[in-house]
Amino acid sequence: MAILIPASFERLTVPSRAQVRLRVSASANSRTLRRDSVDWVKETSSFFEEDKRPIMLFDGVCNLCNGGVKFVRDHDKNRSIRFEALQSEEGKKLLMRSGRAPDDISSVVLVEKDRSYIKSEAVLKIMKYIDLPFPQIAFFLQFAPLFVRDFVYENVANNRYAMFGRSDSCEI
Repeated sequence: MAILIPASFERLTVPSRAQVRLRVSASANSRTLRRDSVDWVKETSSFFEEDKRPIMLFDGVCNLCNGGVKFVRDHDKNRSIRFEALQSEEGKKLLMRSGRAPDDISSVVLVEKDRSYIKSEAVLKIMKYIDLPFPQIAFFLQFAPLFVRDFVYENVANNRYAMFGRSDSCEI
């Protein structure tokens, strides 16, 4: 059995490792420059100058997320948490501050002055801010491995529109 190789393959040139590395580093640098050209911590520092409370970023059109915000508001007698929709301009800036893409609405995000939390870590941190018994529940849930908590979180988050629906606009 003979293998026929087209004549065009004879002219095919394979780039050297150095050429490949150069292309990869050039594209990585251009992405980094565009993304990191703004210091998002400084750009959003005004959000924490007068009000030190953390900000919960949520999907403003998700019924589950809106219900979660209402739940947190109802169980946060001290008003320890502020809220902002991920789709808002402020929300997009805070996403960038957290190292996420400005159009990433895949996770709830809790932004504190010095740190941000996503997925199940954000949920546990939010639970620590609200009234009893949620801080105690969060204490016990933190012992579950992160990959297990995030697996459950991601499965609910990926199916939230199918399970709970979506609204035309943010209710908050």
